[in-house]
Parts: sequence; C-alpha cells; structure tokens
Amino acid sequence: MTVTSIPDSFIEQLQTRARELGFQQLEVSPIELTHHETWLQQWLDRGFHGEMDYMARHGTKRSRPDELEPGTLRVISVRMNYFPPESTSIQKVLKQPELGCISRYALGRDYHKLIRNRLQKLADWMQTQVGEFGYRVFTDSAPVLEKALAENAGLGWIGKHSNLIHRQAGSWFFLGEIYTDLPLPISTTPTGNHCGSCQACMDICPTRAIVEPYVVDARRCISYLTIELKDAIPVEFRAAMGNRIYGCDDCQLVCPWNRFSRPTAEPDFKVRHNLDAPALLDLFAWTETEFLKNMEGSAIRRIGYMQWLRNIAIALGNAPHSTRIIQALEQKRPEVTELVQEHIDWALSEQLNKESANARK
Repeated sequence: MTVTSIPDSFIEQLQTRARELGFQQLEVSPIELTHHETWLQQWLDRGFHGEMDYMARHGTKRSRPDELEPGTLRVISVRMNYFPPESTSIQKVLKQPELGCISRYALGRDYHKLIRNRLQKLADWMQTQVGEFGYRVFTDSAPVLEKALAENAGLGWIGKHSNLIHRQAGSWFFLGEIYTDLPLPISTTPTGNHCGSCQACMDICPTRAIVEPYVVDARRCISYLTIELKDAIPVEFRAAMGNRIYGCDDCQLVCPWNRFSRPTAEPDFKVRHNLDAPALLDLFAWTETEFLKNMEGSAIRRIGYMQWLRNIAIALGNAPHSTRIIQALEQKRPEVTELVQEHIDWALSEQLNKESANARK
C-alpha cells in the first residue's frame, strides 16, 4: 500500500499515542541535515572523536537518513525523561570521595531496549491507522545524528555542552527516532538557540573537554574516558575524574535550563542496587559474576568487568588515604588484567603519597 497524503490531524493523534507510551514529546522533521553534516566532518577532521571510529565509519549515512534507510522522507523524533526521582543529590555524592558517582541515565534499566520497544508499539499503532509503510526505529543506535534531528524537529537546541536542551524540560531525557517513508506533515520548527552568553557548562567541566562553545573534545570527556575508551586512561585526566566512575553529569548539573526539568515517572528508570550513592570499596569487591548479575539489564554492563574495575581504581586513588583502600587494591591486583593493574598501581602510588604527606604534617 502506498500512502500519498496524511492529514495534519494525524500528527495530533500520533502525539497523543506517544504520550500514552511514556514519551513526553513527539515531533516530525524533514531529513535535511546539511549544516550538521558539515559540522560533523569538521569535528571528525580534528580527531575529537578519539577511538570512537564508528562515528566516521559510515560516511554520509549518518547525516543523510535516506542513504541509511532508502526511501526515508520524514523523521519522527521523541524524548523521554530519565532523571530518577528520589535519587541522592549528585553534588552530595561528588563531595564524598569514598562514594562512586554514576551518570544518572545509567542508574536504572538500559534505555535502549525500552525505548525501541515503545517506538515499535508506536509504529504498530500507526500501521493500524494508515496501513503498511516503510520505517525503522532507533535510539542511540546505528549511524543516526539524533540530536541534530531532534533539534530540527523542535525538541530543543544543541547546547554548548553538545546535549539537547528544551526550554521547559532541560536536558535530562533520552531521544528516539522513527525513519519513515510516510509523507507526514512537518509538525513544528526549530526552537532556536537559547544558551546566550552562559558558559557554565564550559567552566564546570573537570577536564576542560568543551574546548569551545558547542565543541566537545571527546578525548578529554569523562564520559568518553570511563565508557568509550577501552585502553589506559591518560594520567593527565585521572585526578580530575575524582570519584566519577561511569559517565559525568557536571555540564548538565549546572545548566540553568535544568531548573525546569522533571523527574521521570518511568518505573524502569528508578535507581537499582543503590547505584546513586554506592561505596567504592563495595563495588570494587564485586566478583565478575556479581558484576554481571547486578548489572543485568543495565547500560553499565556493556563496558565489562575489567573496565569497571579500571574506573573504580582511579576513584580509589583519588580518595583520601585509607589502609582499607590500599588493602583492597593490593588484594585485587593479582586477579585483573595488566591494563587494570597499571591503574591499580597508579592508585596505590597516590594513596602512599597521601600517607607520606599526612606523616609530614
């Protein structure tokens, strides 16, 4: 069946159905991304993607939806809040170096499967309304410029920290897309940029990863270092990481627009295993079996046990001197890979330096 036209009223029905499925907003955009394609190529040329080779692997398919999915005419973009209610304050955790700080998006269940399933339900509903059509659903998957598409759809603007910001919802939300060959009416227009002269996100970044407004050097970003980077974390960034063991929310935390954000009502995004304020030594004591069990259904599981230990070792090195920390590091060392051992050795050196400094006082 070929659908030749869709009435404007259908978009309102589609938005209503999206809200019923747990999305806070749905908009439809064209597929034109010429400006964003130029920006992406310049960013890649500067090497700011680090070891994320997948960012360059697919050529223009990332910025040209109809090359990735032939026949695509429109992109349906959605957002879903994720900030977990009743979670321990991030500022409070950062001030307690014996605790581990984990990015708030990863405290509950992995969003990939949940949002894909909801988008599939949305597409199924659409087919009951207009008949068969071509489509493909995405959420932070495949070569898709989802923030650029969401910006074009009017879900917000890309801020100086490179996250999408909505005037009434801040930035604590996930994005998802449906590429479709339906000639849907364009539902809205881009909102325009409202960062103004504010550079709070640039000033707060612990590793100065936001090298200029709207440009993040991923190689310096703690989220990249703790999640994407598989090799040794450069020594120059280790102290600045503090107790951040999976991702970093500092740039979102200080964004003035997040005073308008709302916590999620999605049960699957609630905090699991007390990960909003976990004790570093407790996490470091997990065996690989315990890690896999406790992180089942979590985005954190994707980095693997050894990378998890690598990150925690740095946080333990940054913590105040403690004989318990030294003992834990020494005990774990024989059980891990050479890569993790190198980070444990760094942490031990930091702990011993603090011991010596305390003795001289």
